[in-house]
Amino acid sequence: MTKIRTAVFPVAGLGTRFLPATKAMPKEMLTVVDKPVIQYVVDEAREAGIEHFIFVTGRNKTVIADHFDVQFELEATLSERGKTAELDALRADLPKPGQYSFTRQQEPLGLGHAVWCARHLINDNPFALLLPDMLMPWEPGCLAQMVDMYEQTGGNIISVEEVEKDQVCKYGIVGVGEDVGDGFRVNSMIEKPKPEAAPSNLFISGRYILQPEIMELLGSHERGAGNEIQLTDAMIRLSKEVPFYGYRFPGRSFDCGSKTGFLAANVYYALRRPDIEPEFREILKTVI
Repeated sequence: MTKIRTAVFPVAGLGTRFLPATKAMPKEMLTVVDKPVIQYVVDEAREAGIEHFIFVTGRNKTVIADHFDVQFELEATLSERGKTAELDALRADLPKPGQYSFTRQQEPLGLGHAVWCARHLINDNPFALLLPDMLMPWEPGCLAQMVDMYEQTGGNIISVEEVEKDQVCKYGIVGVGEDVGDGFRVNSMIEKPKPEAAPSNLFISGRYILQPEIMELLGSHERGAGNEIQLTDAMIRLSKEVPFYGYRFPGRSFDCGSKTGFLAANVYYALRRPDIEPEFREILKTVI
């Protein structure tokens, strides 16, 4: 079985829900406590054994590449001032030479199109896909557990979480088949169903392990909801040939693509930082 060594990060979105903050700054670079959102997601992938990180970008996203690059002047200044802790932290986040690749999604044609834009960098290998808006704190991380499951099952794996039944119309929803390994066989998928038509209340929560055959299906450029190329539509077609499995994420995810989710993530991560938790907790009490 081919191991999962490559991950795709679709980071071409405009972040219109966060304007004016995202007018000149990519939404993926907004900070949760003191790290950009994208750094948390990359760290999760690195923990899972990912060695090649592919970013599907758009205009005004060059700062993401800069973030994962050496900044000689900054490092020299930190060294001169004896700020070794800060310097070590910066260097720990750096990739090894050649580990990161960047390609452009030149038109906003949906998530499926963004994934397809990475096709020549995948090289017919299975790969992980991580939505950078979704922070999924857990130990070990969500993707690491999915990789462990993949080594039991093969095929395709998607992370799922529960949602209230009246909220299923906002998500891609899966049907639950027999238990397999640490998860279950997915027997159906439907994008944003009405509550009465939903096969379960488990929604696809932003982490995927996909076989390379998905690229050929996405390459047909069939349009779906919103007149965009939908990843879920291609997964439904692929599921007729290659099995899909669901991994129930046991933690709580934070959708940092929404303002409330982003604020909740800041509170969650701040309360788990020993260096700021006591003072921050007291401030929260006064605010609330």
